[in-house]
Amino acid sequence: MARAASLLLLLSLLYFTTTANPTKSSSDTTFIKTSCKSTTYPALCVQSLSTYATSIQQSPRQLALTALSVSLSRAHSTKSFVTKLKKFKNLKHREIGAIADCVEEMSDSVDRLSKSVQELKHMGQAKGQDFLMHMSNVETWVSAALTDENTCVDGFSGKALNGKIKDSIKGQVVNVAQVTSNALALINKFAAT
Repeated sequence: MARAASLLLLLSLLYFTTTANPTKSSSDTTFIKTSCKSTTYPALCVQSLSTYATSIQQSPRQLALTALSVSLSRAHSTKSFVTKLKKFKNLKHREIGAIADCVEEMSDSVDRLSKSVQELKHMGQAKGQDFLMHMSNVETWVSAALTDENTCVDGFSGKALNGKIKDSIKGQVVNVAQVTSNALALINKFAAT
């Protein structure tokens, strides 16, 4: 059990070091701070996006794309993290099932977020109905990804699944869901412009 806890700690540290943001920019983050006020988790929004201020500048599209890319990166890291937990010894039968379901949900989330990033990148300067169609696709896929993430967490509900595995997965997935929720809010704001 001590070995499992040590491995879990190591995986948690690995997750946070691999998802760390690039070198912080000294650019003005006022646009990001103002935009993040419309999200559910504004402090997390600013924290996860402010290091990209130089590339975002004052562009609502680039802000939405960057938020989506951050969400995709964290979802991918979380999927890898949860996949590694399947190899732990002495897992309860329900934990094995919940982890397998969570890996599937996170895979779906990664796929949907990846499609959303590609759609937003390749929509060019679409206008009118074309713009609305692209944005509708992105909004639908990101909403579905958020549902996948929440479904993963729901799979660990109940007292039979209490413990470090549940806490560690839940912590990772909740962070991804919050970043995804923020991305969706910024996408919706961009779509309304």
